[in-house]
Amino acid sequence: MPAVGRYRKAMSARVLYVIACAAPPTSDVARLVSLGQQRGWDVCVLTTPSGRRFADVAALAELTGHPVRSEYKNPGEPDVLPPADAIIVAPATVNTINKWAAGICDTLALGILVEAIGRGLPVVAVPFSNRAHAAHPAFTENVARLRSWGVTVLSGPGVLPPHDPGSGDSQLRLFPWQQAIDAIAAAGEISASRG
Repeated sequence: MPAVGRYRKAMSARVLYVIACAAPPTSDVARLVSLGQQRGWDVCVLTTPSGRRFADVAALAELTGHPVRSEYKNPGEPDVLPPADAIIVAPATVNTINKWAAGICDTLALGILVEAIGRGLPVVAVPFSNRAHAAHPAFTENVARLRSWGVTVLSGPGVLPPHDPGSGDSQLRLFPWQQAIDAIAAAGEISASRG
């Protein structure tokens, strides 16, 4: 296990799952991992099956000290990740937002997200979408639905508005990693005060 992973686990029992979907910012998700580690989190990265293509899985495993998971484990196998205390979904695709709000668990990432609502975990989602996808009524309704269930969705003016179709790569430097980690800290405080 890398020294960074061992150090982080010794520092805190708080576990943050970072779930990255199939979008260009996933190539830079190590920034979010580092921000979480600086705040004392033991960070575990999961990706959607398609999101895995965008991630440097080996580098993320080394940085976190945990394997990067994207598939359900086999029945009877032990879980290789500690249970989450909080979750950030960044970048969150329209596909993931819509399936999550519908309660669909056809991937490990979605299963964890659906369960997180039932467990009352603090969850922050940062959608990354083009204008055409974000304009679909199901997306708007599902963002509102997730918010009504206590999910913090960072979207719109002041965060990262939808971009023109085909221009996602040009938005990478604008992705709000810092806002995401700040929001999970705030969501965790609210959750603790309710508990």
